[in-house]
Amino acid sequence: MKLLITGANGQLGTELRRCLKRGRSELGPLPEKLLHAMVIGTDVAGQGVEALDITDRHEVAVFLRRHQPDVVINCGAFTNVDGCETQREAAFKLNALGPRNLALACAEIGAKLVHVSTDYVFRGEGDRPFCEYDAPDPQSMYGRTKLLGEQYVREFCPKYFIVRTAWLYGYAGKNFVKTMVRLAKEKGGATVVDDQLGNPTNAADLAHHLLKLCVTKEYGVYHCTGEGVCSWYEFAAEIARLAGKEGVMAPCTSEAYAAAHPESAKRPAYSALENAMLAATVGNEMRGWKEALGCFFENWDGE
Repeated sequence: MKLLITGANGQLGTELRRCLKRGRSELGPLPEKLLHAMVIGTDVAGQGVEALDITDRHEVAVFLRRHQPDVVINCGAFTNVDGCETQREAAFKLNALGPRNLALACAEIGAKLVHVSTDYVFRGEGDRPFCEYDAPDPQSMYGRTKLLGEQYVREFCPKYFIVRTAWLYGYAGKNFVKTMVRLAKEKGGATVVDDQLGNPTNAADLAHHLLKLCVTKEYGVYHCTGEGVCSWYEFAAEIARLAGKEGVMAPCTSEAYAAAHPESAKRPAYSALENAMLAATVGNEMRGWKEALGCFFENWDGE
């Protein structure tokens, strides 16, 4: 089997490549079909992997025709939520046109497309986790462009897995966990909103399930997040505790945070997801968010 990973130098792309190289994830062995898979990593600037600009339709089509992958896993995205509000053209190209180009090219060669999306496609009002059957209604440019990317994938590629995740952190790149550890050590803590709730997700858990899915024909829309719901403040407090800096985080409201940071985009108040489709198909092995976070700290080298 031949897999092509876009955004291969990001935290999820790096984790996918690590799992495929080892033949297993932190949750266990990979499907047998992947044990000798050929993996093609791509990123916009190359840097140790092949260069591929997913926003260029012709370049994508030529690249996929040449390599003929069986599966494409799209980890490429513009994930800076605040930046999407001011850099709308870049957000549109990466989060919507990129998936469209991959979907068209995958359909042409008969490849499967695994497209990673986000909890921010939901408005975030309510008090129960969103299921795959709930209607999206994004309120930020990030959420709107990611939703359009989903729609293009559905429209143009018959063999698709759209996998929504949330609050992702991993060993590579920048993320909330690393930022909170740095602030706890260098600044003595941070003030974090306590009225936005969701699911922290370890990239190792997400990678495991993406790889389980891609060898099947269980096409459709999936939610794949850590089990359990918490606020950003609760997440930050647990991070600080595991870093040996317990008690240094302070809670605040979203209103107070927005007043102090008027440039910030609006976030969902409640965007927790339920992994219903996973449970109904390949099985939901996602760990509880505290267990997965503890494992991260056990394995993280601190860089």
